[in-house]
Amino acid sequence: MVEIERKTRVLEGTSADAIPFERLMREERPTILKGVARDWPLTRKGIESPEAAMDYISGFYQGRPVVGYTCAPSLNGRYFYNEDISGLNFQRERVQLDKFLDLIRSEFGHPGAPSYYIGSTDADLYFPGFRADNDLILNDPMFDLNPPIVSLWLGNRTTATAHYDMSNNIACCIVGKRRFTLFPPEQVANLYPGPLEPTPGGQVVSMVDFQNPDFERHPRFNDALEAAEVAELEPGDALFYPALWWHHVEALSDFNTLVNYWWNTSPAYIDTPQNTLLHGLLSLRDRPDQEKRAWKALFDYYVFGPAELPGAHLPDHAKGDLGPMDEARARRLRAKLLQRLNR
Repeated sequence: MVEIERKTRVLEGTSADAIPFERLMREERPTILKGVARDWPLTRKGIESPEAAMDYISGFYQGRPVVGYTCAPSLNGRYFYNEDISGLNFQRERVQLDKFLDLIRSEFGHPGAPSYYIGSTDADLYFPGFRADNDLILNDPMFDLNPPIVSLWLGNRTTATAHYDMSNNIACCIVGKRRFTLFPPEQVANLYPGPLEPTPGGQVVSMVDFQNPDFERHPRFNDALEAAEVAELEPGDALFYPALWWHHVEALSDFNTLVNYWWNTSPAYIDTPQNTLLHGLLSLRDRPDQEKRAWKALFDYYVFGPAELPGAHLPDHAKGDLGPMDEARARRLRAKLLQRLNR
């Protein structure tokens, strides 16, 4: 495993009702909120024993099948591609949570155990009532219009290969220990992203093996490590990191539970930039360099510069698509794009 010297910033003494959401969003840097979830009943159960934590979680489960992932012992819990990148190296199936937890329980203390993992699972849908006593206090006004998606993640010793998400995240380590290795978005080229599809978990992942990096094959990974930081989480700790930060996540105990909160601050009618990226591959990437430079200038003006600049010199009735985005304008733009793409 690579060694990272830079440690993620830690805020000590943060209470559950005083999380500095505005500061975290303004400063845009990963931050550990030390012990902010230490008083959750599930946290206390996990400190008592992994079995007690499993029994507590099972008490909220209503029988709806969940998606379970299994990885062979020889792969050391790294959910990734097979050797020739023609498919994935794990199995995925619908399972009953209680039976899957029994599989994890049966392997406690076995160093050569298979890896068992249940990824992002909606807390309210699959574990109704869980958040009544196990929840962050979301008392910032930004959540009024942007309520987060709250999910549980369960498993034994697993590794989620470095990837990015399109939402801000607060990840609460509730049972077991976790290690996050984090990289700012600008390190994308140095992380050697893999195929756009298929992907192990829905997002592009780094092709670098963090346990045994091949610096001859991936020499720029040295530069990524210079910008990396590591967050070591104990039960009850929470980690905030902004949208699009790359994160490599290792679950380090025989049983681990994480509860995370994903949210964006853009209105729901704003389309995902991932679609724009795919359209850019179709319409821009293979054009001559001089054309790409010209289009970059246009994108800087219309998209990446101040939102009001392109229409500032026009009367309101003439701004059209350059006016402030709202739900009606977004609907018209989407219809126009669909019409042009289906020509």
